[in-house]
Amino acid sequence: MVPELDPIGLQVRWSRLITVMDEVDAALVRTSFSTIVGETRDFAVILLDGQARSVAQSQLSSPAFTCSLPFAARYILRVFPPAELVSGDVLITNDPWLTHGHLPDFIVVRPLFAGDRLAAFMAAAVHISDIGGRLDEFEARDVYEEGLRIPPSKLLLAGKENEQLFRVLEANVRVPRLVIGDVRAVVGAFQLGAERFEEFVADYGPQGYQALCDEILARSEAAMRGAIRAIPSGRYRGEAIADGFQEPLRIHVTVIVEGDALHADFTGSSPQSVTASVNCVLNVTYAHTIYPLKCSLTPDLPNNEGLFRPISVYAPEGSIFNARFPAPVKARSKSSYHIHNAIYAALADALPDRVQAGSGSFWSFRCLSRDNDGQPVITHVLPNGGKGATPGRDGLPTIAFPGNGTITPAEIIESNAPLLVLRRALRPDSGGGGVWRGGLGQEIAFRATGADPVQISVRPDKIRFPAPGLLGGSPGAPGELLLDGRPLAPGPFNLRPGSELVLRLPGGGGLGDPRRRDPRWIARDVAAGYVTLRAAKRVYGWDDAAGDRHHSGAHSRRRPRHGTAGGRPRNAQGGDT
Repeated sequence: MVPELDPIGLQVRWSRLITVMDEVDAALVRTSFSTIVGETRDFAVILLDGQARSVAQSQLSSPAFTCSLPFAARYILRVFPPAELVSGDVLITNDPWLTHGHLPDFIVVRPLFAGDRLAAFMAAAVHISDIGGRLDEFEARDVYEEGLRIPPSKLLLAGKENEQLFRVLEANVRVPRLVIGDVRAVVGAFQLGAERFEEFVADYGPQGYQALCDEILARSEAAMRGAIRAIPSGRYRGEAIADGFQEPLRIHVTVIVEGDALHADFTGSSPQSVTASVNCVLNVTYAHTIYPLKCSLTPDLPNNEGLFRPISVYAPEGSIFNARFPAPVKARSKSSYHIHNAIYAALADALPDRVQAGSGSFWSFRCLSRDNDGQPVITHVLPNGGKGATPGRDGLPTIAFPGNGTITPAEIIESNAPLLVLRRALRPDSGGGGVWRGGLGQEIAFRATGADPVQISVRPDKIRFPAPGLLGGSPGAPGELLLDGRPLAPGPFNLRPGSELVLRLPGGGGLGDPRRRDPRWIARDVAAGYVTLRAAKRVYGWDDAAGDRHHSGAHSRRRPRHGTAGGRPRNAQGGDT
């Protein structure tokens, strides 16, 4: 008999599970070999219940992974039924149509036992350094050109490594030390998590754990349904345009709200590409639909699968958001990272106090070189532009959305690769104008330090179509990729000694009419160098003389977080992942 959970007991036990996953997260970071895991944190770790439903995740997990990973885990368990698993088994796949949409993302799953009974699963989605295939980010004709595809397989059998699978993996990647090291780091972090789970079950029993999971999922579902019910029923349409590759991409969504359920239909979006790796599988589309809705509707709840239940997603097969196998998918973020713009555009009138303007994240920068021992090494850097503005808050500078990755520090870049980071600086005037200003983008400059050229690959975004403003706000500044002051096409190239590579990341979009922005905040931005005097006059119609009268006041009192401005409530919007 499992006692009924009171609210305090529920919170204490749920928080303990989240803490367990935070420990797993920290262990993976400490023991990882690559910058993509250890520095940019492109991974997620999640605890699932006995039915492989997500209930707790580390607080720094990559958000989109956490939405797609439970479905990937259940796909794997169709191949390896739970009844046939034993303690110490670890499962793996990177099939894009089963997981998170491109080959570098490994899904790793370990069953957790309470005695002889399978009680839970621990899972991770991890972006590894390399998976073979083409160096080019965009130009592939199918997924076979993009690298090694591993079907659902056993990575460990009863605690022992599947040596054949490790040999196959090692033989097909450019940086086996980094890849194998990160895979083993996941397995090691899982061991810590398994020990903490055993301690939890010793305190509450396997039935107590499952009862807790059922309660978390039920209450979370009820909270999401309540939030959806507050939206007026109807059909809401939104569009966004993305750079794509060679041809722009059109994102069209119809958000249908009926009572306590929400459906997103991407009919009308671009067809899948047969020549560029910008296609999304449906799992990725689903994840990038769930996350912005979660941020707006239930921002204070820890993420779990109960929040997903009231939301359904459809995209026509053969479209950019539901590509048919074996479409190329390596650069799917060039499409998926724009989904939230269309969703927020659709909901702007119905939920004006819970939407967000477009964000300037993210770019991918990769350097292939050799270390002091002559071994190949890949250094990843995932810089971000400015975050879009929200009602009551300017967009933050250089912050990821819809992600939460961090940039590799300059010291790590310079110690791993023959590169010198010449500068990192905010881009003035890059945030879109609005009652709430978009976050600033950044400029990063590199130079090769050795005698030989360095192989670089950059995947920029929002160069042709910047992050859009919303509710009358202006778009952020577009990005620029420059080599020795001249525009550079994306893709792999050699950075020669003496040349300077500059990444100018885009700014976030503004929200609301710029002419209604408080003059004190404009004066503050001008004084800080975020907005130039010329742009303040052009975008905001700012009177320099009038601004000077408020100048000292802008520095003498703190900017309020709540209250009203421009006739619109100043509610902060969050997104606990």
